[in-house]
Amino acid sequence: MALGVRGRGASGQDLTSETPVTATASSSAVSSRRFLLWLYLDLFGVSMTVPLLNLHVRSLGVSPVVAGIVGSSYGILQLFSSTFVGCWSDVVGRRCSLLVCILLSALGYLLLGMSTNVFLFTLARVPVGVFKHTLSISRALLSDLVTEKERPLVLGQFNTASGVGFILGPVIGGYLTELDGGFYVTAFMCCSVFLLNAGLVWLLPWRETSLNIPDSGWSLDQKHATVTIKSESTLQGAATTPEARRSGRNLRPPWVEVMSTLKDMKNLIFSALWDVFLVRLLMGVAVMLYYSNFVLALEERFGVRPKTTGYLISYTSALGTLAGFAVGPILRLYKHNSHMVLLHSSALTCLLLLLYSTTNSMAMVVLSSTLLSFSTTIGRTCITDLQLSVGGAQASGTVIGVGQSVTAVGRILAPLLSGLAQEISPCGPPSLGAALALVAILIMTLYRPPFSGDGSERLKRE
Repeated sequence: MALGVRGRGASGQDLTSETPVTATASSSAVSSRRFLLWLYLDLFGVSMTVPLLNLHVRSLGVSPVVAGIVGSSYGILQLFSSTFVGCWSDVVGRRCSLLVCILLSALGYLLLGMSTNVFLFTLARVPVGVFKHTLSISRALLSDLVTEKERPLVLGQFNTASGVGFILGPVIGGYLTELDGGFYVTAFMCCSVFLLNAGLVWLLPWRETSLNIPDSGWSLDQKHATVTIKSESTLQGAATTPEARRSGRNLRPPWVEVMSTLKDMKNLIFSALWDVFLVRLLMGVAVMLYYSNFVLALEERFGVRPKTTGYLISYTSALGTLAGFAVGPILRLYKHNSHMVLLHSSALTCLLLLLYSTTNSMAMVVLSSTLLSFSTTIGRTCITDLQLSVGGAQASGTVIGVGQSVTAVGRILAPLLSGLAQEISPCGPPSLGAALALVAILIMTLYRPPFSGDGSERLKRE
């Protein structure tokens, strides 16, 4: 794929041919995106263990409320580490940060394989909660590699690649958990997959090259982070490497850069992105509540064994993978209006959560799970694209890191709310999720952004 840059240079002459640096960057972008497909092997290991965590901690003899408190520890750690890791990846580079996060996450799953009591289980969640940010770093890398117009399609393919790991993982995890000591075997297998991915990051050749043309967003200069608007006469099509981006601010230590970025995050969150992040939080908690007791609820409501539930999770994951290919056509149908796609997908999610929580038929559970796999995949892609459109891509790692922090707040709230709701009924968590999704729909309806896929007009109004 060749990418050319058209524009007007300093001499006033049109640039109509492909420049060598752009051709090199395009080749690097394609090879890096192919490399990322291998990286998501870790989700195969994660999908074997995560659906079984609530079942395992309950088997240790704790109540639903205590299980929710223990589960929220992961979200608390993610909350305080997501933005920091995102800033850190902007400063030190994606490859180094990926390698460190993968290795320390492997340590966490190794400890999980030895968690024979609640204390060890909670301890094992610490390194995973702090360093399991491979997805957010990879999203930041993808946003570095593609132009803004390509970004929704590439993020959809990204979600498709990440969903592949969830096809086989739940089946294997559900089968192993019915064996004696099966959960511990599953955790050790997850650790092995993370070590394999660390080897791939270390051995495979790849380059970090930015092809993004930042129409708007905030750029980190030598003094402070600012929100900038690109003038129409400015040409910003040249590819830049992370080393080149960092050379302009090498007079300041990396930790000063990180702290400076964190200091200016408050203005970004509470001005241009507050409603986007609030919708992300509400919809994230809604979906987490649905999955929080999925295995337990099907066993209590319909007598379905974990192995059979694993097949259902794998089925919906496969459909979610296919839904990633539909993101491009759907956005073209909506004329690249990510906000409207997000609004409609959230409305569908709300209705499906309500259907799942009220039905007495297993067939309706399968139907709702089938459609949820599509609506949540499309919604996840659109909310990430809105973040980058409004917040800008020049500090994509930081913007996505803040988004992950918002999701981490959801990971704190969801287990607590799920534990309380399960005390009332197995249908409590998804019913509460439907209510939160309705609130998100109302917010999107009341605070409709004055743009359609382009964040520059919104920033001009702020």
